[in-house]
Amino acid sequence: MSAPQANTNHATPGSPNTGQPGAKATSKEWIGLLVLTLPCLLIAMDMTVLHLAVPHLTASLNPTSDQLLWIVDIYGFFIAGSLITMGTLGDRIGRRKLLMIGGGCFGAASVLAAFSDTPEMLIFARGVLGVAGATLMPSTLSLIRNMFHNDKERSFAIAAWMTTFMVGTAAGPLLGGVVLSYFWWGAVFLLNVPVMALLLLVAPILLPEHKAERFGRLDLFSAALSLCSVLAIIYGVKVFAAYGFGVDALAALVLGLLGAWVFFRRQRKLADPLLDLDLLKQKTIALPIVIQTAVIFAGMAYFMFLSQALQLVIGLTPIQAGLSMLPATLAGIVGSMGAPVLMGRYKPGQVMTAALILTGIGFGMLSWPGSVVSLYILIAGATIFSLGITPVAMICTDMVVASAPADRAGSAAAMSETSAELGGALGIAVLGSVGTAIYRDVMVNAVPSGIDATAAEAIRSTLGGAVNALTNLPLALSSDILPIARAAFTDGLQVISLICTILMVLSAIGTLIALRDARCETSDANDTSDSNDDDGANGDAVIDPTLKQAVSATGTVK
Repeated sequence: MSAPQANTNHATPGSPNTGQPGAKATSKEWIGLLVLTLPCLLIAMDMTVLHLAVPHLTASLNPTSDQLLWIVDIYGFFIAGSLITMGTLGDRIGRRKLLMIGGGCFGAASVLAAFSDTPEMLIFARGVLGVAGATLMPSTLSLIRNMFHNDKERSFAIAAWMTTFMVGTAAGPLLGGVVLSYFWWGAVFLLNVPVMALLLLVAPILLPEHKAERFGRLDLFSAALSLCSVLAIIYGVKVFAAYGFGVDALAALVLGLLGAWVFFRRQRKLADPLLDLDLLKQKTIALPIVIQTAVIFAGMAYFMFLSQALQLVIGLTPIQAGLSMLPATLAGIVGSMGAPVLMGRYKPGQVMTAALILTGIGFGMLSWPGSVVSLYILIAGATIFSLGITPVAMICTDMVVASAPADRAGSAAAMSETSAELGGALGIAVLGSVGTAIYRDVMVNAVPSGIDATAAEAIRSTLGGAVNALTNLPLALSSDILPIARAAFTDGLQVISLICTILMVLSAIGTLIALRDARCETSDANDTSDSNDDDGANGDAVIDPTLKQAVSATGTVK
C-alpha cells in the first residue's frame, strides 16, 4: 500500500548538511528556517487581518450578508479542505517546488484581492488564497523535517515554526489597523506581496529540495473527495455553531461524513493512495494527532468566549481586550519555545503530561464560581492554560513529523494540520452550543412581555445580541435584563471551563499511559539502525560507515 521508501532524500547539490541522522544543522539551515517562517506568519495574519477591514470593504463593495460571510470564511475553508492533497502533492513533486508554486499563487491572489471591485471577485481571490495557503503549511513543516536531522534542533525549529503562527495571529489586527489608518482596505492584502517575492528569490538558494523517489500518479478523485468532505464538515460545523442544528447543518455534515467514509475506503484499495492510512497504525502518529485535536478543541473555543467575556461582561473596549490577552499570547510563545528545552531533560510524554495538567489547572481556575467576572482571574487562567497548550501542540507536531518516513513527511504534516483545523472548528461548534444552550435556557423567561419580537429574540439568543438590543430600550428595563444576561453567559462559560478541565485531565492520563516512553526521533535513525542490525544478522558483509556516508546522497547501499 505504501510507496517504496528507499533513499528519498534529494538534497540540493553542495549542501553541507549530509542528511545523516543526528547531523548538526549549518548556518544555511538556520537561515532557511527564517525563510520558512515568513509564509507561516502571513497565513496566520490573513486569518485575522481581514476582520478590521470588513467595515471598509462593506462600504466599498456593498456585499450581501451571505457574501460577507463567504468573504470572511472561505479562506479558512479552503485551507482546511486542501491540506491533505497539498501535503501529498509536495511529497510527489518536491516540497520546495510546491512551496514556491504556493508562494507565487499566494502573492498573485493577494493582488487580485486587493484590487477586487465586486464581492464575487473578492470571494474568488480569498478562495485561491486558501488553496495557496494549504500548499505552504505542510511544505514548510516537512522541509523542517528534511533540513534538521538532529532531534533537538528539529524540535527547536518546529517550536519556532509554531511561534510564528501565534505572532502572526496577534500581529494581524494590529498591523491591519495601522495600514487602514493610511490606505484603502485592499492594502491589507498587499502586505503579502513583498514577503512572497522575497520567498521566491531566496528559497532556491537556502532551501533544499526533497521528494519521494518513486510515487504513482496522483489520484484526482481522492483529492476531490478529501476537499469536498472536509469543506462539507467544516461548513456544517460552522452553520451548527451559528444557527443551531438545522437542515443545512445536518445535510452538510451527513454529506461530509459520507464523503470521508468513501475516501477512506478508497485509500485502503489503492496501490498508491493519496493518504497513507498505514501511518495511523503508528502510536507516535495516531495518538499525538488525537491529543492535539483535543487541546485545539478546547483552546480555540475558549479564546473565542474569552474575547466576548472581556468586552461584554468585564466591559473592556476591543483594544483593551486585545491588550488583556497579551499575557496569554506571550505565555503561549514561552511554552512553545520552552518545550524543546524540557525535552532535553525529560521524555516528551512526561513533558506533555505535565503541560496537560497545567492546562487543566488553568481551565479549572476559570470554572470557579465568580471567576468569569474577575478580570485578573480571567487573565491568570488564560495565561496558565496557554502556557500548557502550546508545548502539547508543539510536541505532538514534532512527534508526528519525526515518526513518519521521510517520503511521507508532507502527508504526515497535512494530517496534523487538518486535525488542528477540525479540532478548532468542532470546539467552537460543540462548546459554543453548550454555552448557547445554557444562556438561552436562562433567558427564555427573563424577557418581559411588551418588548418588540425582534429585540426579544436577540436578547434570548446571545449576550452580544442582548447588549445591542438593550441599547434601544429604556434604561430601567436594560438595567434589569443586562445583569441576568451576563450571569447566564458566565454560567455557560463556567460549564465550558469545567468540560475543558475534564478533557485535559483525561488527555493527561491517556498520554501518561500510552506515550510515557515515546520519543521524538526520526524514522530515518530507526531505519538506519535496523538496517545495520539486519546486515549483521544475515551474515552479509558489513559496509564501511565512511563509504556508506559517501554514497548515501545518491542511492541506497545494499
